[in-house]
Amino acid sequence: MINFDFMPSAPIARYTAKLFLTRTLAVLASLALILMTLDLLGESGKILAVPGNGQAQLGHYVVLRIPQLISRFLPFSALLGTLIAFAGLNANSEVIAMKAAGVSAHQILAPLIIASFGVAVATFAFNETVVVHSTVALSAWEDADYHAIPPESGVLSNIWLLDGDDLIRARHVGGSGRGLHLERVTVYERDHGTLQRTIDIARADQLPGGGEQGWRLKGVRTYDAAMNLVSVQPEAIGFRGVSRVRFTLAKVDPTEQDFPTLRHSIAELEAAGRPTEEARAGLWHKIAAPLSTMLMPLLAAIAAFGLARSGQVLLRACVGMALGFAYFVVDNFSLAMGNVGIYPPFLAAWAPFLLFLLIGETVLIRSEE
Repeated sequence: MINFDFMPSAPIARYTAKLFLTRTLAVLASLALILMTLDLLGESGKILAVPGNGQAQLGHYVVLRIPQLISRFLPFSALLGTLIAFAGLNANSEVIAMKAAGVSAHQILAPLIIASFGVAVATFAFNETVVVHSTVALSAWEDADYHAIPPESGVLSNIWLLDGDDLIRARHVGGSGRGLHLERVTVYERDHGTLQRTIDIARADQLPGGGEQGWRLKGVRTYDAAMNLVSVQPEAIGFRGVSRVRFTLAKVDPTEQDFPTLRHSIAELEAAGRPTEEARAGLWHKIAAPLSTMLMPLLAAIAAFGLARSGQVLLRACVGMALGFAYFVVDNFSLAMGNVGIYPPFLAAWAPFLLFLLIGETVLIRSEE
């Protein structure tokens, strides 16, 4: 007799969900440990090359880097975890027993889908509260070549602006609102593309009244290319007409801003007449990326259903893995197309999800037939 309920019995649901979660977490821990070790081996030389850096800085790098690895590889871990769980279920004929009891393929998958939805919600919260802050701190530290940087809010790094024909590079932008300041600034003054002067500035603070009043520049060192002369000033006034908003909007990276902050940045970009495609695609992808975990049980289901008849365990597992890999490739390609404005932002974030949802359902139905 066929069971038409959405979920199987409670013991089966708990059993399959537990298998999915334990296998996924085990794969994630293994991947994170291996990738963190390889990444630390590649970066430890740069970190320890800075005078004063030691074991504490290596540990700090691990603390900042590991959340990024967890967030990035959690969907892939869910795919491998589901494949391992389904292969074990089928090898022990547990799938055959469930189907003989009238449990359909969709009912076997239902507990895994619900568990993966919980994982997706936890991943979104983890990204918003931990990953964005660690990404900001790590990007600023990397741009400073692993030298010490002051702890403050609103940190941006390696910002470039075009002011007329001049180029302005701020290696560190800290604070927010009226407290925003620039550190280690270099100005390349040009005349019709020819470099005239290079100005190095230790710190710049905006004067009261906004960009029209200019910025107070401290530790100014000017090199005149025409006269081959260097001059030093302890303080000067410059950057008249350059508002602080230009520095905060010069680098809007969706991976370094949480959802509300990114929405506010998009509104500011629109008000300034700046392109918003990359930021909007990143905004939608903040939701679509965690939800991709829900696709993994569906894409890996081919490893469980139809296996008993064919006996091709390895082949079906490889097909399931290939479907998962294909999703990540298509997702990255679609997001890249959205960043440059070829795809609409909403389509760039959600099209891969919907496409592979249909593919997974088609494969599952064909396997059942």
